[in-house]
Amino acid sequence: MPVTIGEISGEYVVIKALENGVTIFALTRGVDTKFHHSEKLDKGEIMIAQFTEHTSAIKIRGRVELLTKHGGIKTDD
Repeated sequence: MPVTIGEISGEYVVIKALENGVTIFALTRGVDTKFHHSEKLDKGEIMIAQFTEHTSAIKIRGRVELLTKHGGIKTDD
């Protein structure tokens, strides 16, 4: 069953940095997964990210609090 853009878009995650230097990478959708965007956050900064037709995954390096429609999670110390 093909996935439409409406089904892909709309999924948001909220990322709150719990330390300086948190790195967020967005990965592409498709046959070859590649990094297509990165951001750095400092302690207390918040980023709202959205899954799109281009973004299929988000990789986070560092201590964060993550909120999704499925619930929240904090990285381990």
